[in-house]
Amino acid sequence: MSVLPVAPPAASADTEPGPVRLVRTWFSRVATMCLVELQKLRHDRSELVTRAVQPALWLLIFGQVFTRLHAIPTGSTPYLDFLAPGILAQSALFIAIFYGIQIIWERDAGVLAKLLVTPTPRAALVSAKAFAAGVRAVAQAIVVLVLSLVLGVTLTANPLALLGVVVALLLGSAFFCCLSITIAGLVLSRDRLMGIGQAITMPLFFASNALYPVQLMPEWLQVINHVNPLSYEVDALRGLLVGTPARLLLDFGVLVGAAAAMIAVASALLPRLVRG
Repeated sequence: MSVLPVAPPAASADTEPGPVRLVRTWFSRVATMCLVELQKLRHDRSELVTRAVQPALWLLIFGQVFTRLHAIPTGSTPYLDFLAPGILAQSALFIAIFYGIQIIWERDAGVLAKLLVTPTPRAALVSAKAFAAGVRAVAQAIVVLVLSLVLGVTLTANPLALLGVVVALLLGSAFFCCLSITIAGLVLSRDRLMGIGQAITMPLFFASNALYPVQLMPEWLQVINHVNPLSYEVDALRGLLVGTPARLLLDFGVLVGAAAAMIAVASALLPRLVRG
């Protein structure tokens, strides 16, 4: 009588090594939050239109006027082509920098306390919020890119370059979303968060290379530009979309490092937000 071989039992979640289980939880949580954001956008498409008003004004008014004035030297690149990636990064920044308000709302509703008592690591919760903000930024980016094409901006059609644009937007949004969560963990109030967010948004924008080349900045502003993650996001977007010279390895390295560091800081402050 022959004996059939018995297949070994499938590994359960309890028998998985700790790091593997952590990575699975992280990806599962991030994917779930991103799907939730897509569902929200599907049910409220008007938000995309209203959020597109500000970048549209920058492209239509600021971009058109300064293109005619030839006041900002951008070499062989038309100024509107130079500006469009900067406005793309700006729209993602404006979405992500106020994401901490949602965390405070969840704190007030008791949702955050319930999430923190689950086995899900805090870093996974924060990462989920961060990349959910990135999903909104990418959805907004589509509107800005379509408007740029209508205005005659020459954009790449390379699928790999467009994938790089998505990654840069996700990483930049993750950093600024976690910066917002960090501020929320420090101030513990929606009103204070709104005030601080409004106070730092425009300085971050104007201290980047979104509107003008770095060479035109005074030396003190160039120093700030070099430590501003938005500048590296804009540089990556401009190089990928328009084809201007860019340090993509440095840009993505800074964005990955900045996002990882800010996720760690925001995760450490998350319990303080609940206690507050």
